[in-house]
Amino acid sequence: MTEKKKETKKFEMKINLNEFFSKGLLFLLIAVLFLPYILTLLNGGSVETISLSQFVTDVREEKVAAVEVRRDELTLIYEDGGKKETRKEAGQTVSEILSEAGISVEQADIEIKDISFGTMLGELAISAIPVILMIVAFFFIFRSARGGAGDIMGIGKSKAKLFVKGKQNKKFSDVGGMDEAKKELEEIVDFLKNPKKYEKVGARTPKGVLLVGPAGTGKTLLARAVAGEANVQFLSIAGSEFMEMLVGVGASRVRDLFTTAKKLAPSIIFIDEIDAIGRMRGQGNMGGHDEREQTLNQILVEMDGFAQNEKVIVMAATNRGDMLDPALVRPGRFDRRVMVRLPDLDERKYILSIHAKGKPFAKVFDWEKVARRTVGFSGADLENMLNEAAIAVAREDRSEIEMEDIEEASLKVKLGPSKKRLQDVHEREMTAYHEAGHALVAHVSPHADPVHRISIVSRGRALGFTLTPPEKDKLQTTKSELIDRIAVLMGGRAAEELVFNEYTAGASSDIERATRIARAMVTEYGMSKLGPMNFSPLYESQDYGRAWGEPNRVSLTVQEQVDAETKRFLEEGYARALQILKNDRTILDAVSQKLIEQESLDADEFVKIVGKDKQKFEYSPLLKPSKNGKKSSEDTKTTAKKK
Repeated sequence: MTEKKKETKKFEMKINLNEFFSKGLLFLLIAVLFLPYILTLLNGGSVETISLSQFVTDVREEKVAAVEVRRDELTLIYEDGGKKETRKEAGQTVSEILSEAGISVEQADIEIKDISFGTMLGELAISAIPVILMIVAFFFIFRSARGGAGDIMGIGKSKAKLFVKGKQNKKFSDVGGMDEAKKELEEIVDFLKNPKKYEKVGARTPKGVLLVGPAGTGKTLLARAVAGEANVQFLSIAGSEFMEMLVGVGASRVRDLFTTAKKLAPSIIFIDEIDAIGRMRGQGNMGGHDEREQTLNQILVEMDGFAQNEKVIVMAATNRGDMLDPALVRPGRFDRRVMVRLPDLDERKYILSIHAKGKPFAKVFDWEKVARRTVGFSGADLENMLNEAAIAVAREDRSEIEMEDIEEASLKVKLGPSKKRLQDVHEREMTAYHEAGHALVAHVSPHADPVHRISIVSRGRALGFTLTPPEKDKLQTTKSELIDRIAVLMGGRAAEELVFNEYTAGASSDIERATRIARAMVTEYGMSKLGPMNFSPLYESQDYGRAWGEPNRVSLTVQEQVDAETKRFLEEGYARALQILKNDRTILDAVSQKLIEQESLDADEFVKIVGKDKQKFEYSPLLKPSKNGKKSSEDTKTTAKKK
C-alpha cells in the first residue's frame, strides 16, 4: 500500500515537473529569440546619424577610433567613446571612401570591423521567429490534445481516471431502489473482499458485469457504489476515449489500461457507454481493420485470452445492450448482465428521500402522491425535479418548497419551461378544444390512463398538453390498452373536426406517436390479422447483424398488408374518438370553456366537470373490410353501449 502511494506521488511529481520545464522552456525560447531585436531597437534610438562627408571630416581630424561595417551601414566609434551612424553606397568599401578623400587608412590609424555576416544571421533569426513560434504552438497543442502528460510517445497510454482506494464515498445505501441489481452486485463485492472463500469450492471470480438500462437510471452510480463497498482501486473511462484518428491507438490504450489494473489489483475497470466500441462486427460498409474493431478485438483478448486477469473485474454500462457484439457479452467475458430498470413506486419514494436531504419542505408534504405522479421518471429525473423546485423557491425568496413547486418542476423536467405565447382568441379556443378532446376520450376509454392535468399553456414546441400518467407501474401492455391509447391520441384531431370542421398542424406529434404504436402492433407485437409474425426490417439484425445495403426481407405484398393494417388501427382509433366526443359534446364544451378561463385544470377540477366515476363503453370492431376489400357503410357505423 505504501509503495503504491509512493508510485502515485512520483507520477504526479513527474507530471508537474514536466509541465513546469515545458512552460519555462517556452518562455526562455521566446525571450532569446526576441532579445536581439529588442536590443537593436534600444540601441537604435540613442545613436546620432551623420552624413558621409561629416564622417570623412571626423576621420581627417583623428576623432574616429574604429568603424563597424554592417553591409551599407557604418557605426563610428569615437575616441571619447561616443557612437554615430552613417550610410555608404552599395559595393563601396571604407578604404575606397577614405582613399578618394586623400586619407590613408594606415595614417588615420582606424580599425575597420566587418560584422555583416553576424548581422545577417541576426536578421535571419528575427525573421524566423514567427515560424518557430508556430511550430512550438502546434507542438503544445498536439501534446495537450493527447492528454497533456508526457511526450508524444504517450499517445497510446490509457486515459482512465484512477479513484484511489478508500476515497470512494458511495455505498449501496446511497443508491435508491434497484434491489435486484444491488443483490447481484453484492456478490461481486464479496468476491473482491473474500476471494479465498470461493477458491476453496472451485468457484472463479466473474470477469465482467454488464449494466444495461435506460439513461439516468443510475448505472454509473452503481459501479461507484461497488468500488466503495469493496474498498478497491477504481479505474473509470468512457468508451469514446479509446477512439482516435490513428489506427492502433485504441488497442494500445486497452493494453495499458489492463496492465495498470493488474498492478493495482484487486481493482475494478469501469467502461461507460461501451457500445461506442463494442458494437457488432460486420455491420456497415467499413472493413474489418478499422480502429473500432481493432479496439474491440483487444478488449476481447484482454478479458478472456491466454493471460488470466486475477482480481480484476470489468464493469461496463450501456443503454443499447442489443447492439453489442455476441463475442463480448458471452460467458467468460461479461458473465453477468444486470438489468437496471426505471424505479417503481417504492424505489421512487426512496430516491426522493435521498435527494430531499438538505432541502426545506413544507410540514405537510405528501411524498406518496409525488411518487405516484412521477411514473416513468428515472433517478436523474427525480433529482433534477427536486433541484428545479429548490431553484424556483430561491428565485422567489421563499423558505419552503410546496407541492405546487414540485408539480411545476415535474412539468418543466418532462415538457420544458412554460411560455406565455401571444395567441388570439380563436387559437386559444382551438387549443382548448384540442386538449379537452384528448382528456375526454381518455376519461371515457376503459383501458386508458386517468387524466392528471390539462393545460393550454405552451411548453416546448407544444401549445398545450394533457398528462395521463399510469396509476401504477406496468410491466406489460395489452392490446386493449394500445387501442385506447391510439384513440386518446386521436382525440385532439377529432375535436378539431367536430367543433371547427378544420384541422391544425398541432396534431402532428399525436399522429406520429399513434402511427408508431399502430405499426408496432402489426410488425412487432403480432396483434393484427396478419398473425404472430415479426415484419420489422430490423428483426434479424438485432441478433445476427445486417449488412449495409441488404434488401428488406419482407415482400412488397406483405408490406402493403402491413400498411393496410396500420391504417386500419389508426382509422378505428379516430372513429372511436370522434364518436365519444359526439356523444359527450356538452361535456367537451364545458371542459374547453373552463380551460379558456383558467388555462389549466388538475385532476380534481376535471372530475368535477365530467363526473367522478369513469364512464366505460364497449365498442364493436370498426371499419371491417368487406369481402371485396372495400369498406361498407354498415362497417363504418359505431355502436356504443353504456355499462
